[in-house]
Amino acid sequence: MKLSAKARAAEDAAADFLRRRGYKIAQRNFATRLGEIDIVALDDAMVVFVEVKSRSADDFGAPEVAVDKAKRARLRRVAQLFLERHNLTDMPCRFDVIALTRAPSGEGWDIELFQDAF
Repeated sequence: MKLSAKARAAEDAAADFLRRRGYKIAQRNFATRLGEIDIVALDDAMVVFVEVKSRSADDFGAPEVAVDKAKRARLRRVAQLFLERHNLTDMPCRFDVIALTRAPSGEGWDIELFQDAF
């Protein structure tokens, strides 16, 4: 799936944010016919599947609210596929959500990490 420039910028900011916190980015935009995982990372010995949500303003609610029950179910299925394809089914994993909102100045992002979000 082709990302818009705004979505790509948000994912780049999220990946940088994770790297600064010690995560190792294993893959970005792991896509299957079932869906896509924005970022797959390692946090110590744990595989972390990261969903990135961004908003330019809070007019439509906080970005993390967009990760609803159906989205979580899709992410779980795609994550299982990733683990199987990479022979990592014995590795512990978790799902994090990164919510990005444009900073009031219009420059950069306000970033919030929800570890083990679901």
